[in-house]
Amino acid sequence: MDMTEKEKANERIEFLRKEIRFHDRKYYVENNPVISDYEYDQLLKELEDLEKQYPDLITPDSPTQRVGGEP
Repeated sequence: MDMTEKEKANERIEFLRKEIRFHDRKYYVENNPVISDYEYDQLLKELEDLEKQYPDLITPDSPTQRVGGEP
């Protein structure tokens, strides 16, 4: 069975959230970033765009819902 666009978006959103959390930890906790700020910003922007397109997929623990400070 083919996935719907929303299902594909949900998979991508979950991937992006995990990826962003990983990079947050590397940057803030370990002080050892593995991607550039630009690459990080691109991941976050893609997540924000998908969540705008599918607002019902936004969760309280999404990196886009965090307000300032370390994760």
